[in-house]
Amino acid sequence: MLILLCSPFGGLDNMVSKIIKCPKCKTHITIQGNPGERISVKCNNCNTKGYFTLPDSTPQAEPIRDSSAISIDIRNLTKHFKGVNAVNGATFKVKKGEIFGFLGPNGAGKTTTIKAMLNLIHMDSGQVRINGLDIKNDDIQIKKNIGFLPERVSFYENLTPIQTLNFFCELKGVNKSIIPSLIKNVGLEDAKYRKVGTFSKGMVQLLGFAQVQIGNPTIYILDEPMSGLDARWVKIIREKIMDLNSRGATIMFSSHILSEVESLCNRVAIIKKGKIIAENTISNISKYLRIKPRLKITFKNFNGKIPEVLKNLEGVEDIEIRGDSLLLSCDSLIRSKIISLLEKAGYVISDFRTFEPSLEDAFVKLVDGDA
Repeated sequence: MLILLCSPFGGLDNMVSKIIKCPKCKTHITIQGNPGERISVKCNNCNTKGYFTLPDSTPQAEPIRDSSAISIDIRNLTKHFKGVNAVNGATFKVKKGEIFGFLGPNGAGKTTTIKAMLNLIHMDSGQVRINGLDIKNDDIQIKKNIGFLPERVSFYENLTPIQTLNFFCELKGVNKSIIPSLIKNVGLEDAKYRKVGTFSKGMVQLLGFAQVQIGNPTIYILDEPMSGLDARWVKIIREKIMDLNSRGATIMFSSHILSEVESLCNRVAIIKKGKIIAENTISNISKYLRIKPRLKITFKNFNGKIPEVLKNLEGVEDIEIRGDSLLLSCDSLIRSKIISLLEKAGYVISDFRTFEPSLEDAFVKLVDGDA
């Protein structure tokens, strides 16, 4: 059912209304919005949450997408190059509506995995399903709903941002009226008439972010979107990722900047020598690896030596001296005991802080082969 609502000022408004069905309780729900708009939906009967994209033309029957469902399902993906297992049986899932981090050292197989899962290079074996469709059988249909930003973004240097986005709108059959808002959204309004060849790497990356949004995809796959950028551009890219996700998009991105992945991602997968060696939330990976919190204790008039009361204390590891402070790993249950023992031994503590295990701790332990 499609209803075009007439504007009170005489013209034809773009607003459309559609009745959809909740996949769990089958309750009918009426939603309204602009053609192509992605709308957050909540069933008032069973509280199922999800997203629905209003069609650009005649709508097809489509239920609410359960936000707990899977957007990307990779199973046993394998790719060989001249006898080298670039990707070796990679298996992981990306949930709808989440920000998913894809990590690994240089040469681990991140970019090869991304290219193979998008059918940009031929996979030797495995299965890739995106939004329930098989990439081998439904390549064109799947890619209509994906915004892909490659590791090395390049555009025609003699074109302006407006001309560049005009070109991509024509390729995707999208109305060019969206271009001014895309350019404004990524902060390139003051440079919209400049040639792309004069842009910095950060500006080119932002133009790439504008380009991948053409067609309002529900999935974004970003390969090293922050690589080589200074702090200012990293901050802007981070904000763009958060903005896309807040509007309901599922985002998978690879990165070497562990702090950014930790601050953005719901879950991560870590790849090493073509194999997925971990997939979970950061906290669950840390628990699995039994990484202990770090305790920093600062003293007044510290003598620079490891206190005797700590040398053989069970649960204490990796004691390190840094100036007038001690850094050590310890079980959470013995923190108060450590402080008490030090005070009884005559040490004057001016400050102490606890640092919970980080993504960097987990990444290093897994990649170095200690796990």
